[in-house]
Order: sequence, then C-alpha cells, then structure tokens
Amino acid sequence: MKLKWWHIGFALALFLAILSPLASPAPDGLEKVAEDKGFIGRAREAVFELIPDYMFPGIGNEAVATIIAGVVGTIILFAIGYGLAWLLRSKSRGEV
Repeated sequence: MKLKWWHIGFALALFLAILSPLASPAPDGLEKVAEDKGFIGRAREAVFELIPDYMFPGIGNEAVATIIAGVVGTIILFAIGYGLAWLLRSKSRGEV
C-alpha cells in the first residue's frame, strides 16, 4: 500500500489523542470566557453526548478514559471524513 498524506495525518491525530491526558487541566477557551464573564451558571446540558466530558464512560482510570475517548473520537471523525470523500469522489466520477 502506498503511503499517502492522510495516513500520516491520521497517525498524528491518533498520537495526539494518546497524549491528551498531558494537556492543560485548565478549561477550554469558551469555558474560560464564560467563567470570567460570569455566565457559566446559565449553561445548559447538551441534548446528547456521545462521550461526555471527553472521558469514555465505564472506565475508572481518568487518563485511560480520556485516551480511549480521544482515539474513538478520532476514528469516528476520520471514518466520516473518509466516507464523505469517497462518496463525493465516486459521485464525481459517476460511479454511484
């Protein structure tokens, strides 16, 4: 199999997902602004959450739960992106 640019991108994304527990424990940008401006308490829960709080449910170790959530999320998004690219490419060639 010929190595393509997206193979490297996918491998890099998986590597970064594995390193995710080493990221800053500080809140993300939007959450930080909401805390600073005093409207964090008005936030509502999401309608649904596939992987709540970036931690895979049912795993006791927080670091492992975060790693698995990152890897699963990366694979899901890669599959969606790859599938859409394949579909659009096939459609443009008239193969679908």
